[in-house]
Amino acid sequence: MKLKMNVQTAYHGQLLRAGKVYEIEDSIAERWIASKIAEKTEEE
Repeated sequence: MKLKMNVQTAYHGQLLRAGKVYEIEDSIAERWIASKIAEKTEEE
């Protein structure tokens, strides 16, 4: 699932920066969306 990050965080040793779009596995993505860490996007 593609997510746009609202905050900066580390995931599997990779730094995910706020405002950028990343491909994240669905189970993690759903938790991040629910906790407002990220938002779902259809951006390519």
